Amino acid sequence: MRNKKTVLAAAFAAVAALTLSACGDSGSSADSPVADVSADTKTKAATVLDQPFTKPDLVLTDTHGKTYDLREKTKGKPTLIYFGYTNCPDVCPLTMSNIALAKRALPAADQDKLQVVFVTTDPERDTPASLGSWLKAQDPDFTGLTGDFPTIQAGARQIGIGIDAPKKEKDGTVVSMHGSQVIAFSPKTDEGYVLYSEDTTADDYTKDLPEIIEGKNP
Repeated sequence: MRNKKTVLAAAFAAVAALTLSACGDSGSSADSPVADVSADTKTKAATVLDQPFTKPDLVLTDTHGKTYDLREKTKGKPTLIYFGYTNCPDVCPLTMSNIALAKRALPAADQDKLQVVFVTTDPERDTPASLGSWLKAQDPDFTGLTGDFPTIQAGARQIGIGIDAPKKEKDGTVVSMHGSQVIAFSPKTDEGYVLYSEDTTADDYTKDLPEIIEGKNP
């Protein structure tokens, strides 16, 4: 295993809010400038935060049209949270696919424990039905959440992830700017100690998920 990187959560929150992936229907992707964060130069896939994030206080609507209290539903369970949208042509589907592949490599009992929550950044287009259909192709047990944009944006900010409302460009394409980090929450403390970037591979998740499920930092 490579050396882990330790970062203050407060410092990372400022950086993550500035690190947005531009996902447009045209298929293009770009990153905005990123501020420097003091960390080890040799890292592994996981960034282990020195000060963890508290799980977002989010009450939204799931893909069955039912109210979903994130803290209540995932309490005491290993949980991965990602903010993205279904019309994203690259980063979002790849991220969810990598997590799905890694999950399928787990023993059945561990698969049942792991909670994977996808919160849309494009609630106007991502209805419960369309979100459910998209996630089912990834993993039918993934949880999809939608609701009003201000609530979603506020919830993302609680864990240092910046998102902007989708914007229609002059050529008709719709661009959604959103932080592309996945944050893992411990089943022991319900706090988010571990963060993954969009460069994390399926193999990376496969190596780390067993430890996350046990409440350990990879």
